[in-house]
Amino acid sequence: MAAVLAALGLARARQHALRRAAAAEASAARHAAQLAEQEHRFAGRQAALTRAEERAAAAERTSRELTEELGHLAAERVPAAALALVHPDLAPPGPLHRDRLGAEAGRAMEAVLTACTTAVLDERARVDAAARASMRGATAKVQTLLHQAQNLLTRLQHEHDDPRLLELDFRNELALRRIQATAVLCEAWPGLARTDSPLVETLLGAQSRVPGYGRVKIANHLREQRLAVAARAAEPLVITFAELLANATAYSHPETEIPVTVQQGGQGAVVVIDDAGIGIDTDQLDRARRLLDGPSGVLLTELGNPPQTGFAVIGKLARQYGFACHVEPSPYGGVRAIVRVPDHLLTLVDTEHDLSVLTPEPVRPAPVRRTPDPGDGPEDAPATAPAEPARASGPGAEAPPEAPSADPSAPLPTRRRRSPRPAVASGQVGTGAEGTVPAARTPEQAAARWAALQEGTADGRSAAGTGAEATEDTGAAPGAAPIRHSHEGDDER
Repeated sequence: MAAVLAALGLARARQHALRRAAAAEASAARHAAQLAEQEHRFAGRQAALTRAEERAAAAERTSRELTEELGHLAAERVPAAALALVHPDLAPPGPLHRDRLGAEAGRAMEAVLTACTTAVLDERARVDAAARASMRGATAKVQTLLHQAQNLLTRLQHEHDDPRLLELDFRNELALRRIQATAVLCEAWPGLARTDSPLVETLLGAQSRVPGYGRVKIANHLREQRLAVAARAAEPLVITFAELLANATAYSHPETEIPVTVQQGGQGAVVVIDDAGIGIDTDQLDRARRLLDGPSGVLLTELGNPPQTGFAVIGKLARQYGFACHVEPSPYGGVRAIVRVPDHLLTLVDTEHDLSVLTPEPVRPAPVRRTPDPGDGPEDAPATAPAEPARASGPGAEAPPEAPSADPSAPLPTRRRRSPRPAVASGQVGTGAEGTVPAARTPEQAAARWAALQEGTADGRSAAGTGAEATEDTGAAPGAAPIRHSHEGDDER
């Protein structure tokens, strides 16, 4: 009995131990699962922490790059963009980190750059407009004073026989030309008006306004000698010719000539001015052509220091009045300037208009003799036939258009005997072994010539100007006798 009881006790103990072992195993499994879950959570949190650290590093790098870009924008790109407005050949730098800079940040920085450029342009336009207005008012007052000084000098020339007055008058002309060019550049009226003026006389008027006028040699190839410039464009063309002649005399040796050729084409007239000076390089030539095209946005600050206003003034006048000017390298090493005056700016002056005595004679074809046939008698001797058109002397001259061929059935022109030249008056010129040389003049003859010069100058001035007394001609009327003076540099380009 005791053994049975003992066996039952052992069985119960064994079952109880098995239940406790099973519970322990279940508890261990639960703990293992919890541990695995905790390890998984830890790994996830570790990965998230790593990602957060990476994002933080990327954000710090982006912030640093953005700060560098902002500094580069303020220190380099904005000043370079402002400088490129003056020098278009200088391209502003781009972003430092173009590949890593976001699209939104890139657009924002470009917007800042555009806003800064626009602000600079607006401010430059405002400052330039204020400067033009100020200079326009100042030049008007100075121009009025110079006109008054010119009128006073004219009266003094009639009252006193002093050659120094002519020199003062010429200096006054130079100052008036500079002031007039500045006024035109500041969008002011040239300050004087003219009637219809013969084209060659406008060149003579421009010649008398520049230093070194004695070097200018005009070759007249006009078919119609009374071809004139309309009143509205006469003074602008005189200003244009004066600026080009000033360039030619200033940038060439003082002992060289400045050949000027005037031709009449099929669609207007052409004036060619050549010099054998120092020439012009490619960049300056491109800049000159841009200015001669008459751009509307030329700023005073873009003309250098001191301002070189010549081409800018010509371009503004050409655009306003409808003529054209072109410059190119001259075959003689200097610069060739070509001014084309279209038909709508040309007219003919009346026959009552007396041309200036200083107007150069037209260059005509030289006659040639045809070789006579042995059978021709004295009565059958051929008349003179026209030769090829003669070229103007000096660089830049071009031959006039060829004359149309004559009708074969038309009679040949008859030969006319030239009338004998009048005898040389006593006291004017004498002929020696070397040619004609000036002879001595009496005091009475010198006084008479001086009075004639003064009267002619006064008549030319009164005939050239049609405006008010405050805007009379500057004294360089077409055909006015130039005054001998020393050469001066005239930097106009």
